[in-house]
Amino acid sequence: MTERENWLRTVEFRHPEWIPCAVGLSMLNQKAWRTDLERIVRDHPRIFPWYTGTMDFSYELPPANRAGEHYRDNWGCLWYSLHDGLEGQVVENPLADWTALDSYVAPDPLTQSERGGRDWEQTRRDLEERKRRGLLAVGDGERLFDRLYFIRGFESLLMDFAANAPELPRLIALLEDYETRLIRIVLDLGVDAVTFHTDIGTQNALMISPDQFRRYLKPMFRRLFQACRSAGAHVHLSSDGKLLAIVDDLIECGVSMHDPQLRANTLEGIVRSYRGKLCAAIDLDRQGFPFLTPAQLRDQITEVVDRMALPEGGLILSAGLFDDHIPLRNVEAICEAMEDLCFP
Repeated sequence: MTERENWLRTVEFRHPEWIPCAVGLSMLNQKAWRTDLERIVRDHPRIFPWYTGTMDFSYELPPANRAGEHYRDNWGCLWYSLHDGLEGQVVENPLADWTALDSYVAPDPLTQSERGGRDWEQTRRDLEERKRRGLLAVGDGERLFDRLYFIRGFESLLMDFAANAPELPRLIALLEDYETRLIRIVLDLGVDAVTFHTDIGTQNALMISPDQFRRYLKPMFRRLFQACRSAGAHVHLSSDGKLLAIVDDLIECGVSMHDPQLRANTLEGIVRSYRGKLCAAIDLDRQGFPFLTPAQLRDQITEVVDRMALPEGGLILSAGLFDDHIPLRNVEAICEAMEDLCFP
């Protein structure tokens, strides 16, 4: 069975052969660990099926990931990073003042991405090559709720929700129009899934109330996600923080897979809200990776598999590396535990 077929069976609860798993490598870790990281990647081909025999560490970091530099994206947001290899944060928001809303124009998804131009023909060729190799073809639906606070400013946006600002529906409609045009192009490429990024949770709760989510955001989510599902593509929603209060809403909107963070949601909360209902690509405790022992990491992964795995599917494991203080022995321990527990 190919990686693509196994993933589809997992998300659709159709008895996959193994539990899909991945270790995500940030640019920070690639630049810091270089050949030591490549050795780990080479030694664990089931975890890194994309590896073709060499890793290129000579690439230049993109502007939004370079420490000490300002970079303005195509939405007019000014970015600044403190750490080479990590995405920075928006420090200047184009709609910090609502008076700019009337003249504000979103990028054209036909020619512009968030941080550069588009080459949709090259994207098509890349997706076709992935399918030829038995890998999943995924289209990028970009950002949703986090796009709103990048444009407006985080504190201002939360106050807009709290005060029911009359301009807020206009801003959301502007974003939905852009997203609708974007996903039409993406879906025409014949993707298996569309991924959306929408960080909306803190480690304790949503950033806005569930009622505000249902009033302002859920209608947009439903229309965008159902358009993907109607076209035969799955919806992968990536959203950090504690989202347990709206999991049923996400299912109703058409989400096929969500990546709940283990620390924020707790394993008990994930079992209760996701198991057998929505494919959970569980984001292992990345905040603990620098401090846990290899044995503790194996215990963590073992417990997740024991509590969440079903023969029908619905479980994916993910370990995101975003800290160059993680001992390499811990990275190896994660890979080894995944290999031992996820594959038949």
